[in-house]
Amino acid sequence: MPKAKKKRKGNTFDYSKDRKKLKKQFKKREAPRIECPQIRNAWSDKKSVARNLRDMGLAFDPNRALPIKTPAIAAVGRTEDAPAPKLVRKPYVLNELVAEASLPEKDTKTLSTDLIEYVQYMVREHSENYKAMARDEKNYYQDTPSQIRRKVDQYKRCHPEEYTTFMESLRGGKAVST
Repeated sequence: MPKAKKKRKGNTFDYSKDRKKLKKQFKKREAPRIECPQIRNAWSDKKSVARNLRDMGLAFDPNRALPIKTPAIAAVGRTEDAPAPKLVRKPYVLNELVAEASLPEKDTKTLSTDLIEYVQYMVREHSENYKAMARDEKNYYQDTPSQIRRKVDQYKRCHPEEYTTFMESLRGGKAVST
């Protein structure tokens, strides 16, 4: 019987590849991407996660940062020692995070164009008469007067400038025709 074939050629070292460079690329690829730019800029790959966060004045373990207070009965025997203030080596990170958090949030609420056209049509035809709006033939979804009122209020809230210009154009159009 014939013998099983042996692998003739073993693995050989590839001199054309830079192993140090490949290792760096691998570590960079495997490391998680830090989304926060302030933390990313102050991060040191040489230090541990806990050490990096401590240097920035942030908590690594929330259970240690904000310990649960034990009941007063169990704490009779021991005295409260004030914790030593921790040294923050990179306070600018904390300051930048606080500054970013204090910025006002941009209001991104909007309505669909169909809903805007629907509300404008109803207001144009019936002004503030919500019962008439509910009976209108264009009320395809059979909204009740209170549902229509809610939609109009939502339009006023989300697009105040557009609503005021729309109402002024209605008043201007009626003033000219009368």
